[in-house]
Parts: sequence; structure tokens; C-alpha cells
Amino acid sequence: MTYVIKWRIDIKRIKVNISIQNLTKIYSNGHKALNSVNIEIENGMFGLLGSNGAGKSTLMRILVSLMNASTGEVFVNGMPLSKNRKAIRSFTGYLPQDFSAFPKLKTWEFLDYSARLGGLKDNRKRRDNVDEMLEEVGLYEVRERYANNLSGGMKRRLGIAQALIGDPRIIIVDEPTTGLDPDERIRFRNLLTKISTRDVIIILSTHIVGDISSTCNHAVLLRSGRIVFDGSPEALINEAKGKVWRIHATHEQFDEINVNFNVISTVPSIGGWDLEVVAEHANGYQHSAIDPTLEHAYVYYMEHKTESVLNSL
Repeated sequence: MTYVIKWRIDIKRIKVNISIQNLTKIYSNGHKALNSVNIEIENGMFGLLGSNGAGKSTLMRILVSLMNASTGEVFVNGMPLSKNRKAIRSFTGYLPQDFSAFPKLKTWEFLDYSARLGGLKDNRKRRDNVDEMLEEVGLYEVRERYANNLSGGMKRRLGIAQALIGDPRIIIVDEPTTGLDPDERIRFRNLLTKISTRDVIIILSTHIVGDISSTCNHAVLLRSGRIVFDGSPEALINEAKGKVWRIHATHEQFDEINVNFNVISTVPSIGGWDLEVVAEHANGYQHSAIDPTLEHAYVYYMEHKTESVLNSL
């Protein structure tokens, strides 16, 4: 008990790190959602990337104590999560994939309620904190609107506000931009980037590559519950250098290329099509090499390198 109290005092002024060690989750039906996952997470933005069903949400739920691991452990600054759930929850903010607000509460009331749940007891300080957070996420002007009547993008901003209220040191967001229009997606990414400059850990779980391309300094790729890449986005992009091509295809070649290559983009051109493809080579077609983006690198790694990585584990 003494250790937990000391932790509550120190956590506001020390750096936080998360160590995930040999984490495995097997559901009652026998499905192994996570398989011996090991990750070290430091301050800044951490991206967890993978297709639907890769195990991302399972890992997020374990990190916020909504689910128990089958084996393995999560340590926060050396403290095992399984034995210190209440203490670690007190400085963790969470935005779930299926976030929803209570329909009978106004926007400020919902955030005020979230702040009270987070331990902000002083009425005046809590109201000031609520107003500051509404300003930060761009919702102050709609603070009197019922939360359930907000647009999709506004609800997501309210979701991140409730995750941030109380100044948590660990912020976990699960598929935050699903269903948002491009403007709201950019706004959301910019907000997370701004927050990541503080002394915090932000864990961003997504299947949308663009969500982490300009924000994360550390990324992990999950496939079938296993880690297939762990490093910086720049290192992942380097994996795809010399593997991305622009092919000028005739109308007759179009279907053949779509069958034989991973086509990233298709643009009509004079006499045919300009296609961006990810492949070991583009021999047999009029082509030129182009610099890879993170999206190219993700496709290349998942389609061309994952099987060899999984076989080596």
C-alpha cells in the first residue's frame, strides 16, 4: 500500500514507460488474439498498426484493465498492472473505438461527469478544467448542446477530451478516426500531435496508415496477434525502398497488372493508366521507381515480408 501511495505522488513529475512482456490472450473459444507480445513504450506517440482482427483492440483493453491477459504481464515504471490496477488507472485516459456519450447530458455536463469520475472533486477547479479542455478540443461554443447531438467529428473530440481530463500521463486511443471525414481526421491528428509534445505516452491503435505517418516516433505492426515489425516509421519506409513503381499500362495490361501486383493507386492517362504498385520488380512493363510512403511500406511489409517474419518466430 505504501508503494502505491508513493507512486501516486511521484507520477506527476517522472517520466513514464510501459513494458509489455510475453503477453498472450486466448479467448474461451480457443482463439489466440495475442501471442507472446513484447513491446517497450517510452514518452511520445506510439502507433499500433494492423488490419482488423490483428489483436489491437484486445491489447488496448488489457492496457486499460478492461480485460485480463491469459499469460504475461504489463509493467508501468516497473509496477505490474495486474496488481496495481487502481493506481495505474488514476493516470490513464482512454478513448475506446465505440465511444458514446450519455444522451441526456449536455456536452459540458458529460465532460464534468467524466472529470468527477477521474477524481477531480473541487467544483470550481473541475469547472475551470472542463472549460479549458472544451476550448482545447474546439467544443466550447457547443458546450450547451446535448452530447448525443454532436457531429461524428465533434463526438470524437469530446471523446479525446474525456480521455485527457485530469491530465493523465498515459493516453490510449483505439481506432480514433474511423468514420471521420478528411478535415476532422486531420484536426484529430493535429490535436494528438500537440498533446504528444507534453511529457506523456500516447498509444494510438489504428488500421489507417495515415493516422501514424506524421505523428508517431515508434510503431509496431501486429498480424494474427504477433508483432511482425517494431521500430520507427522511417525504418519501415526504408524496408520498401526500391520496391515501389509507377507503371504506365495500356488498357490491355490493366487487368493483368491488377491481378499480379499490389496496386496502390490508379490514374487514367493518355493511352492507358498510370499505376503505383508495390512489388519486388516491375519487369516487363514500362516503369520507373518512386520513393515509398508509409502506406507503400505497410503494404510491402504485410504482403511480402510478414510470412517470413512469422515463420522465424
